[in-house]
Amino acid sequence: MVFHIISAVPALLESPLSHSILQRARNKGLLDIKIYDLHDYGVGSQKQIDDYQFGGGAGMVMMVEPLYNCIQDIFSKYGKMKVMYVTPDGQTYKQQLANEWSMEESFIIICGHYKGIDQRVRDHLVDIEVSIGDFVLSGGELAALILVDSIARLIPGVLNDASSALTDSFQDNLLAPPVYTRPANFKEWKVPEVLLSGHDAKISAWRENKALESTQSRRPDLLND
Repeated sequence: MVFHIISAVPALLESPLSHSILQRARNKGLLDIKIYDLHDYGVGSQKQIDDYQFGGGAGMVMMVEPLYNCIQDIFSKYGKMKVMYVTPDGQTYKQQLANEWSMEESFIIICGHYKGIDQRVRDHLVDIEVSIGDFVLSGGELAALILVDSIARLIPGVLNDASSALTDSFQDNLLAPPVYTRPANFKEWKVPEVLLSGHDAKISAWRENKALESTQSRRPDLLND
């Protein structure tokens, strides 16, 4: 999978994409991440990428022309693909969307800044608008990183054990069950006996029950979904 990320502050993306699971996936050739500095497509000698709002009001707006030129440049080199914009008023991001989007070959992700991007980009160039929650960030880079991480880990081969992602929270609309590791007894805080039994069917049933209990207690809205 290839992610093309357009950013006004590309340095914000470098470290998180250069370590741990994402870096290993890139080294294996399972994931490619191309970062575009929007200033390279800016207007005029100053490479301007933002301007004041028409109609007045506080805050700058990312201009249509640099974003258009950047997207068209990506299209010309790699072909058409879906363009995603991370924005507080987009559809709420959920695990089911991550599952669906992990089947795609490539995406363009636009990271907004200031008061957002010119509406004409949203009207004519953006295919998907997505929100990671009901709050506002200083820029879209952190949200883009969340999308990349949550989607990439579902690509076969990215995780050492492919079944790991399938037992995460929100798969099948359930929270994950409790997990334990060694030692089995720490200060008389003991691991449930069933997990030490070696009985796969009993362990599976225990985990399913605990996942349901946790979801009913903490996120009953998931069961309604």
